[in-house]
Amino acid sequence: MKIIFFGTPDFAVPALDKLVKSNYQIAAVVTAPDKERGRGRKVSFTAVKNYAIDNNIPVLQPDSLKDITFEEQLKNYNADLFIIVAFRILPKSVFTIPKLGSFNLHGSLLPKYRGAAPIQWALINGDKETGLTTFFLQEKVDTGNMILQEKLKINDADNLGTLHDRMSLIGADLVLKTVDLISSGEVNTFQQDESLATPAPKITKEICKINWNIEAVKVHNLVRGLSPFPGAYFIHNEKLYKVYKTEISLDVKLNPGEIKQTNKEIFIGCSDTSIKILEIQPEGRKRMTTEEFLRGYSF
Repeated sequence: MKIIFFGTPDFAVPALDKLVKSNYQIAAVVTAPDKERGRGRKVSFTAVKNYAIDNNIPVLQPDSLKDITFEEQLKNYNADLFIIVAFRILPKSVFTIPKLGSFNLHGSLLPKYRGAAPIQWALINGDKETGLTTFFLQEKVDTGNMILQEKLKINDADNLGTLHDRMSLIGADLVLKTVDLISSGEVNTFQQDESLATPAPKITKEICKINWNIEAVKVHNLVRGLSPFPGAYFIHNEKLYKVYKTEISLDVKLNPGEIKQTNKEIFIGCSDTSIKILEIQPEGRKRMTTEEFLRGYSF
């Protein structure tokens, strides 16, 4: 079976690695164009491109997915299957090219959390369980017929970083199982229940801003869902502070937004109780523990 793999970030690499080591033929990978990053404006490659180069896999990096030349390139590979893991939305003219179709790995138990940020919203909403889904692409985003699902417990200590990494590895296994089913001709699909559909929109700066007038558990979950990137934040005396780790404090009662600090601790009031800040990043400085912060800063 000849496969073209579409993916960009670290999340996609374990799935690609599984396929390569399972001796499926990866004819090419499609990934995002190179970007200039940092103060030196050095050109950096995507994680998927780096893996492809290391494993001598041809790389396609179209600026536009609707470019006719790009579509012709894809057709010339005569691939049987397209696999999409953490990539942009494909136009119908692309995902209908292979004879066996195109399937996507999505970071939720569809139809829950359709959209760009399913892992983040599961944490922000305080869910105790999430999962992954493989499904065949249809024109409407994240609505295609499902192939396989894998449930996953969300631990109390999980944040976006830890959950993302676990889901990446579990997702890789799910992708391989899905390809095995398609290859054997034994794949069965089932429709999504539209009545259960919920959105997982892109994370914006407005979403990242902490509202101290809500319950402490909601603030705590917002921090978990945005750590380590992009980070929940608040403004104090016209300066921005990002918060990466918190605890709910039932002992310290403060008004919403009120700050109490000791030599080693910082508490900020919410609508019911308070949040204890464990890791913080002042504007223009590095991320640090609260104890480190209090050696040189004060509210």
